[in-house]
Amino acid sequence: MTAESQNGARSAETAAPSAADTGHYGHGHHGDGKLKLAVGAVGVVFGDIGTSPLYAFRETFAGHHPIEPDRLHIYGVLSLVFWSMMLVVTFKYVLTIMKADNKGEGGSLALLALISRSSGEKRWTWPIILLGVFATALFYGDSMITPAMSVLSATEGLRYIDPGFAPYIVPIALAILIGLFALQSRGTAKVGALFGPIMLTYFLTLAGLGIMHIAANPWIIAETLNPVNALRFFYVDGFTAFIALGAVVLAVTGAEALYADMGHFGRGPIGISWLAFVLPALMLNYMGQGAMVLAAEAGPRADLISDPFFQMMPQYLEVPVVILALLATIIASQAVISGAFSLTQQAIQLGFMPRLRVEHTSASAAGQIYIPVVNWGLMVMVVLLVIGFGSSSNLAAAYGIAVTGAMFIDTCLLSVVLFTLWKWPAWKALPVLAVFFTVDIAYFGANLIKVPDGGWVPLAIGLTIFTMLTTWSRGRKLMQQEMAEGAMPIPVFVKSAANSATRVPGTAVFMTSTSDGVPHALLHNLKHNKVLHERIILLTIKIADVPFVQEEKLCQLEDLGRGFHRLILHYGFMQPVDVPEALGRVTSCGGEFKMIETSFFLSRQTLIAASKPGMPIWREKLFAWMLRNSESAMEYFRLPTNRVVELGSQVAI
Repeated sequence: MTAESQNGARSAETAAPSAADTGHYGHGHHGDGKLKLAVGAVGVVFGDIGTSPLYAFRETFAGHHPIEPDRLHIYGVLSLVFWSMMLVVTFKYVLTIMKADNKGEGGSLALLALISRSSGEKRWTWPIILLGVFATALFYGDSMITPAMSVLSATEGLRYIDPGFAPYIVPIALAILIGLFALQSRGTAKVGALFGPIMLTYFLTLAGLGIMHIAANPWIIAETLNPVNALRFFYVDGFTAFIALGAVVLAVTGAEALYADMGHFGRGPIGISWLAFVLPALMLNYMGQGAMVLAAEAGPRADLISDPFFQMMPQYLEVPVVILALLATIIASQAVISGAFSLTQQAIQLGFMPRLRVEHTSASAAGQIYIPVVNWGLMVMVVLLVIGFGSSSNLAAAYGIAVTGAMFIDTCLLSVVLFTLWKWPAWKALPVLAVFFTVDIAYFGANLIKVPDGGWVPLAIGLTIFTMLTTWSRGRKLMQQEMAEGAMPIPVFVKSAANSATRVPGTAVFMTSTSDGVPHALLHNLKHNKVLHERIILLTIKIADVPFVQEEKLCQLEDLGRGFHRLILHYGFMQPVDVPEALGRVTSCGGEFKMIETSFFLSRQTLIAASKPGMPIWREKLFAWMLRNSESAMEYFRLPTNRVVELGSQVAI
């Protein structure tokens, strides 16, 4: 990437890729049977959007801005739900945005990397970069609200099994969520095998419950598919219909997960499972809820609309369906938590975050990771949200604004893709973008009304994280600029040091963030110890703007003469960095590397706040705090702990 939020924002020992690097890479998504992948996608990708029937229809009618559950409004809302799914999920994400993959990977950061690599140093990329970073920040707000909202809404179904559960709904939801976060460090490989069958059963149950009620009113299908009913809703009620969009959008929350998880399953399998299975199951359930409420012409319609999902099932199915709904919400929460881990790893690799401890929970699946700081931070926020809001209906007021904000940003990024990457003519791109922007602005505007009722929570979380990400980015750039000033050229140093310093046996690896200039650790070592090892490796790690680097392109070696070698290791932003493993493959610079004879020298910078025009003092202090608390390079790059020497220096920015 090439704009400010990426330049110098690399980890202390990484550097940005050059334009020439882009031809070196491939992606790590390997083909598999489409049907098998489609089933797997049902278990992971559609958890969030799949649990929306528990609360979306209810909130439209009985939420903070209730509307009368009569024929006009029910048909209008069902039509809005269907056409929202078609426009937002099917047309926007499945058929359009998912074509904009970065070597098979999707998501805001992957798309941002693709745009940045293709656009170069153009001035207009700066606001695009900032938009992408803000979308990333909003995702964290969404990943806190989704587990709280979905698990709490399913737990509330226990009161229909026995009213005595009512006082214990919040404690039970908290116990489930805390248990879920506590299990993250053990990985999801074993329980993950159950996700697909459970979610398949869940979606079949949704469809079955819907069909039971649609059978009494089959005309509701035609009324739902008819867009005139949605337009009539706006014509008759105007602003009330606009406000209802803030609840209708709950039916499509999770649409962005299709794009983010594209690298795991592929665009084809996700599209197949959505169009052939998930979309029909969801719409059958929504239409079933509407048919049930309409059928209660003389009955307590207001009571039904207060929680239509749990009241649409026969009594003999209450216990298994509530348990199934709980399992589905746990799986949806797991997918969001895993997504937060994956996004954080990408952000670290791409230089938007400081290094954090990343643990791999599977020896075979590189994508299964656990990040303790993110895990416990999410858990604390989720617990506070459940306690603070107390019910899924209250949480619904906070839910949606982060999602619609991220969807709007995705459309902004898509507009760049259409014009600069795909070279669409204006007559073709503008109508598509006009539809997407109209829908996104309508949904985002409707959700802004929720800000006083709780919508400020995800916005505050997003702004806080955005501030931290941009502060880290700017701080790293300033620090690297400061360290680069006055750096001695490598050829000059090699000639002078090789003749004057005493050479000792062994190998010294000096890690450096740039491929020119002498590393500070090397200068300090020579200054204080007055010796040089027989073999000296200047090691730079470059994180490419693609998810995976081909194995044969991992190492780039240059002989600098007199025992000095320049080694560059290339990694994709989805790949873990393992320096000893990579050195084990290098044999062409004086023999193989033996860890017992190799020492790793690292620079550790201490930031000194200065009155330079780089950043305000409060941002410098925030950056210094992030720098102090970042994971050490030794652990992040998996260096042997007994072979590392850290040499400190002070930097003023």
